[in-house]
Amino acid sequence: MLTKTHNSKELMQLEDRYGAHNYHPLPVVLSRGEGVYVWDAEGKRYYDFLSAYSAVNQGHCHPRIIAALQEQAGRLTLTSRAFYSDQLGVYEKYMSEYFGFDKILPMNTGAEAVETALKICRKWSYDVKGIPENQGHIIVCGQNFHGRTTTIISFSSDQNAKGNFGPYTPGFISIEYNDLDALENLLEEKGEEIAGFLVEPIQGEAGVNVPADDYLAKAAALCKKHNVLFLADEIQTGVARTGSLLRVCGDCSCAGHCEKQETYVRPDILILGKALSGGVYPVSAVLADDHIMNVIKPGQHGSTFGGNPLACHVAMTALEVIRDEKLAQNARALGKRFRARMEELANKSDLVTLVRGKGLLNAIVINDSPDSSTAWDICVGLRDNGLLAKPTHGNIIRFAPPLVMSETQLEECCDIIEKTILEFKK
Repeated sequence: MLTKTHNSKELMQLEDRYGAHNYHPLPVVLSRGEGVYVWDAEGKRYYDFLSAYSAVNQGHCHPRIIAALQEQAGRLTLTSRAFYSDQLGVYEKYMSEYFGFDKILPMNTGAEAVETALKICRKWSYDVKGIPENQGHIIVCGQNFHGRTTTIISFSSDQNAKGNFGPYTPGFISIEYNDLDALENLLEEKGEEIAGFLVEPIQGEAGVNVPADDYLAKAAALCKKHNVLFLADEIQTGVARTGSLLRVCGDCSCAGHCEKQETYVRPDILILGKALSGGVYPVSAVLADDHIMNVIKPGQHGSTFGGNPLACHVAMTALEVIRDEKLAQNARALGKRFRARMEELANKSDLVTLVRGKGLLNAIVINDSPDSSTAWDICVGLRDNGLLAKPTHGNIIRFAPPLVMSETQLEECCDIIEKTILEFKK
């Protein structure tokens, strides 16, 4: 084990030398986090405006969540599902009641949860809907991001993630996001062989693409009409990020936890991850009612770590923090203020052409080509001024701070963003 204290340059060189080059991080090395702040290896403090892609909604190293982790780690961490544990059933009941579904299937990472949901959807389509085996299709949306497993990249439109990883998994039909006519036409034409429709309520990785207010509700209604399952991938948008417990709120699933959103949609299958543990431990979940979830029988799906005692204990505490600290309400209020400040900035600078988002999941579109380095260079400037963000899709900067942020902190961050943009030179 290395005992030498490395500086940031040396630590980046170690990653470059010994790690696979499957990421292109912003050049900053983080060594500590607390709440909305992170510190680099030299001790400089930054505002975190990415929140580990919305995994750290409750803030870095939340003391209640860390205490839960330490408490359970000293008792029992893993049994596998070969045996019962004293945490899993309690967790499953808690999750089912918290989100308003009959059952939960626990997994670890977001991509695993998406894969699980796809398997459940396909199994349901054969066992219940009656589609001939191996002939069921799942509709997805262009510019989606659901993970990077072989199956998921098979229906990705991101050639960087997809290229030269084939052959690809069949059984998926892609349509334009936020296009109800395309969905309706496809269901009218091929509804009998469609198993489900998988959609992100807001496309985060694509640049925080927010659909029309009635899109989700009308898409769900179309699915119900054609006996097609509506699958909501809330891995990034869920757990209070957009100003409600879920971006798709239906049948009182968020009652008591947050303010109501504009529309109410109850998905047939709900996919969660990221902030489900506050960024402390990999936890994901798929939720559905009995008539869907019961198609999975023993031996047909599983995970050694899925539903482990440590994950269960941490996740329940993380969700209690969301409720007790009213983080959905805070995200909703601060998000409105953030977008107002960014609109003001857009009026001052030609560099910002568009502001969009919900709650504290927001983005600005930079006035340059997606192939340019402008958004990246702006993020380097933000880093220099004490705020960390990252471009997505070339010319879009996503802003997603921890939901524990105060109004005073938000205003200071807006000042940093404004200063950086106004002083930026190409």
